[in-house]
Amino acid sequence: MATKQYSVTGMTCEHCAASIREEVSEVPGVSEIMVDVAAKSVTVHGTDLDDGRLRAAIVEAGFGVAAPIAA
Repeated sequence: MATKQYSVTGMTCEHCAASIREEVSEVPGVSEIMVDVAAKSVTVHGTDLDDGRLRAAIVEAGFGVAAPIAA
């Protein structure tokens, strides 16, 4: 199982986290999404995760992806 973790800008509340979960859950291969509002991070577990599609899903939810975090 692969893990991708991102630092996200603009996330301030649980509603933000829910929006990110909704968009990221649609990316093929995703099996688990953990959003930490306080740390402004998103961690995704799954198989054959596509970095570009995950980043695009976060942006589609209305947030910026500042940088990947080494997992």
